[in-house]
Parts: sequence; structure tokens; C-alpha cells
Amino acid sequence: MMLTPDTAAAILYREAECLDGYEWDAWLDLYAEDAVFWLPAWKNETETTSDPESELSLIYYRGRGNLADRVWRARSGQSVASAPRMRTVHLITNVRLAEADAASAVVASNVAVHLFDKRAGRSHAFFGRYRHELRFDGQNWLIAAKTIVLLNDTIPTVLDFYCI
Repeated sequence: MMLTPDTAAAILYREAECLDGYEWDAWLDLYAEDAVFWLPAWKNETETTSDPESELSLIYYRGRGNLADRVWRARSGQSVASAPRMRTVHLITNVRLAEADAASAVVASNVAVHLFDKRAGRSHAFFGRYRHELRFDGQNWLIAAKTIVLLNDTIPTVLDFYCI
């Protein structure tokens, strides 16, 4: 089934809605079992790391099970990064199909995430680019990989999966 630009955008908007609303089970349902969630670090001013297995990453999870573990820790109160939870608003723009066939697609977009850190009593905004690799499983389009290139990577506080 061919992915349309409108459907691609709807998937990204739904993911943002789930993150902002702490609907983390619904968020996990958007991901394939073997999904990769990656936020590479910057090597220098123009180049990010390219191999999460051998170079530094700000966040790297391989498999939906590892994402589910991170969600469990965030909910449990045992995560310093998530207690208290930051309030977020994800703004997704310039959604475009970079590649698409009947079984897979690559969706590029821009993102700005505004967050409020209750601990510090301050707001911050992250901005950058998303690259979603989607796969059709016969019924639904699932996120097979998400790469986040964070353009302002000076982290003023803790960073967690739902903050970017």
C-alpha cells in the first residue's frame, strides 16, 4: 500500500500527540518490534556521528522492547530525567516523503519541541530534523527507525525520549 504525504504527516502528528499527552502505550504501538530510535551526537560543527554502535549518541534504543523499558522507567518515578515530567509541545513542519514504495517509506520533517521544566522553573526549546523510516506491516504503517538531528544540542537540563 503506497504511503501518501497526508498519511505520512498524520503518523508524525499522532506520534507528537502521544508524546505530549504521555500516551506512551499508544506511542509504542506506532513502532515496529525491531525499531531503532536514535539521537546522534555532533562530531564537530558540521557532522553528526554516523554509527550508533561505535560512536557517541545522546540517545540510542534498538528494539521496541528497549523503548518500552524506557517508558516503564519514566512512569515508575525511578528516572531522574522524568521526575517530575516535563511538559512538552512538539511542532512538526515541512513533512515530506523522501522515498516511498508499497512496503516502506522515508519521511523527512522539521521539529521544534517546547518544554517546561518544573524543577528549574524554566522553558526551553529544542529544534532540529526528523527522519522516520516507515514500514507497512500488512495493516498499518509502523515506525521502523527514527533519527533525530538536534540542531541546538546544548542540553540545559535532562533529556528523555519524550522531550525531543
